[in-house]
Amino acid sequence: MLVLFPEIKPFKRHQIRVSDVHELYLDESGDPEGIPVLFVHGGPGGACDASSRRFYDPQIFRIITFDQRGCGRSTPHGSLEQNTTADLISDMEKIREHLAIDKWVLFGGSWGSTLSLLYAQAHSDRVSALILRGIFLCRQSELDWLYKDGANRIFPDYWEDFIKPITESERGDLIKAYYERLTGEDELARMAAAKAWSAWEGNCIKLRPSAEALAKFTKPHFALALARIEAHYFSNKGFVEENQILKNISSINDIPGRIVHGRYDIVCPLSNALALHHQWANSELHIVRDAGHSASEPGIVDALIRATQDIAKELQTAG
Repeated sequence: MLVLFPEIKPFKRHQIRVSDVHELYLDESGDPEGIPVLFVHGGPGGACDASSRRFYDPQIFRIITFDQRGCGRSTPHGSLEQNTTADLISDMEKIREHLAIDKWVLFGGSWGSTLSLLYAQAHSDRVSALILRGIFLCRQSELDWLYKDGANRIFPDYWEDFIKPITESERGDLIKAYYERLTGEDELARMAAAKAWSAWEGNCIKLRPSAEALAKFTKPHFALALARIEAHYFSNKGFVEENQILKNISSINDIPGRIVHGRYDIVCPLSNALALHHQWANSELHIVRDAGHSASEPGIVDALIRATQDIAKELQTAG
């Protein structure tokens, strides 16, 4: 089974001003002349870390990681102003232009798969391949599964903790109730809501319970950005039309894709990946039999690295 490549330090770091409000952090590692690959993190509101650079052979790829608006090392932290899906797609294009890249591979998981697909549909001539994990298509049924009825039946004990901060009269729309707390004036209530929101996701993310994952998700700096930005996006249906990605799938049919999905993914059910694969002519689906949603699970790591290696061979042969 393949494991992550050794830790690698960036050879260059950038701060890119993308609006009068937001400045993005990004870095580059690997081979400056290699195949450009952009790591598109999840959330929305997550962030990149040292492991984000380790899915690719650094002797083959020019590895680019960035933190989306309002999260990670991008500033201002937790900001919801000028923070929409269209803004993020525009940011990715600005990054490509800033780095003088003609075409690149997009590598995205969870919300990162959503954003990668939407970018590819808007800029198909700029994408050489897609490697996607834990597919999230941002449909109402998927939001309902995680925040209304579905995942709560798998993890009823964690669900009790999730709904605890919300009064019974507000539990019919948990996203709205959390959004109100996460954007309210009460700082203590904001942080309590952020930790509860993030803990729900952290508890659901792996096949086997992980204290390490929960600790990461509930760190105040990470939890506040993740919870605020996710609630902001999900309150607005991801700033996309219902079923927008599948309706526009023909625009990426010529782009080669690898889809990696854990069979026991509770955050984003496997049916999402099947729906995408069935309509995307040039995609391959790899179901990992002993994994959930997390990119760090051994079977997911193995499948993702095999996907990067396969795509590299295809691009090098075509080139």
